[in-house]
Amino acid sequence: MKSFRIALGTFLTASLLTTAQAAQVAPGDQLAERQNIVRHIKDEPASLDPQKAVGLPEIQVMRDLFEGLTNQDAQGNVVPGVAQSWQSNDNQSWIFTLREDARWSDGKPVTAQDFVYSWRRLVDSKNASPFAWFAGLAAIHNAGAITQGKLPPESLGVTALDKTHLKVTLDRPVAWFPSLTAHVSLYPVPQKAIEAWGDAWTRPGNLIGNGAYQLKERVVNEKIVLVRNQNYWDNAHSVLNQVTFLPINEESSATKRYRAGDIDITESFPKNLYGMLKKSIPDEVYTPDQLGTYYYAFNTQRGPTADARVRRALSWSIDRRIIAEKVLGTGEKPAWHLTPEVVSSFNPKPSFLQQHTQAELNMQAKALLAAAGYGPNRPLRLSLLYNTSENHQKIAIAVASMWKKNLGVEVKLQNQEWKTYIDSRNSGNFDVIRASWIGDYNEPSTFLSLLTSSHSGNIAKFHNADYDAVLAKASRENNAQARNEDYNRAEQILDEQAPIAPIYQYTNGRLIKPWVKGYPINNPEDVAYSRQLYILKH
Repeated sequence: MKSFRIALGTFLTASLLTTAQAAQVAPGDQLAERQNIVRHIKDEPASLDPQKAVGLPEIQVMRDLFEGLTNQDAQGNVVPGVAQSWQSNDNQSWIFTLREDARWSDGKPVTAQDFVYSWRRLVDSKNASPFAWFAGLAAIHNAGAITQGKLPPESLGVTALDKTHLKVTLDRPVAWFPSLTAHVSLYPVPQKAIEAWGDAWTRPGNLIGNGAYQLKERVVNEKIVLVRNQNYWDNAHSVLNQVTFLPINEESSATKRYRAGDIDITESFPKNLYGMLKKSIPDEVYTPDQLGTYYYAFNTQRGPTADARVRRALSWSIDRRIIAEKVLGTGEKPAWHLTPEVVSSFNPKPSFLQQHTQAELNMQAKALLAAAGYGPNRPLRLSLLYNTSENHQKIAIAVASMWKKNLGVEVKLQNQEWKTYIDSRNSGNFDVIRASWIGDYNEPSTFLSLLTSSHSGNIAKFHNADYDAVLAKASRENNAQARNEDYNRAEQILDEQAPIAPIYQYTNGRLIKPWVKGYPINNPEDVAYSRQLYILKH
């Protein structure tokens, strides 16, 4: 196969980092002789095939069995994986250079053609991959048309230039595309094993992966056991020898087993035990920031909330600190922007909400509402819709109380089951509605694009040409600082127009034994590779 020389003058080149995701044992740490760990996952994985992943339970395991072009570091920043570097002139055509020592668990090289095969398999409409949409979100050329069966998989914008150079063509510029390649759906899979074993290729003994660990044993609904992959390119820097995942869907059961010493890391814990756990084992309770925002969306197309003054008044008079600290009280933080502050590449400017006391905000909100024609003689009346949940109800009651006390607003609370709630949301049958967004990737656009005119998740039906333009500009921007300014401008427009009221930032509570070290607790996507972890002598 011909060799390929990368053109000079490209915009971005990642530096070669050989141990970016390896365990970083602190000086003076004494390692336990037995480096075996037990991790809790919330359910039995639907599949161990990356192109058939459905949710978090299998994703946690797949991150150990496979590796994509890129990884994430402990803070959620993109770092090299199978690709040692990548570059682009225009953010639309990308070339990834694969490391020559990348190997499958059977010792054979991982090549650019492996990614071509795997990504075509992902979007092939015949396979109906649950994550096929991600290739379209990543803007890989023709991905959307292929998943709809309109084009053949061979038309996907991915080409192997030679064994170690992969070219990816996008439908539009995406400056953060390298970070998207860390997603599980874009992991490579072994073509020969799949052709030889069919659906049985993911069974112990058949599964060939390129991650730091390989599958040793699987007992459905009981355990999944992984051991070191001696052919992994950075195996020398891994510490754990065995990783056991226990699927337990009841948080209380997982917590009991953790406290009995059967589990080293839980995926979560019951919220109602937060206070007790903080008192009894304070150094083992973690509530790190998550890549998610809880918010209220206003109907911008009809009713009183079509007026931006009304929307601003309602948003300003919500005391976010009380919601986060008192109503919830399990580590959540007030949301001053739609984009969580922990998102990579985001340096937010203080919002209007942050620059004023709650008393000042309430006063200005009252004046805004009066300017919109509402007051004691003409009180604002509206409905607040939420789907069935104790937490949603508690927050709705608190917010309705704030609006009544601060603005004299008369609120009708509406509680609907999930399917009915979705129907109401899709049809715009609401004044104010509870919503949330968890980022699909670690970059501000995963949140800010939500309120562009064409986004299917734009519940508020917010249409603003300036907002759409600034997000389009950001996607074409090569300079990170300039792109951050675009994102801050977008947040400023949301401040001014208030199509939504961000309320709090999500946290991801878990329990971790004190002898477990290396867990990337500050990664907002909660991406944790077992190769980062190690166990102290205890």
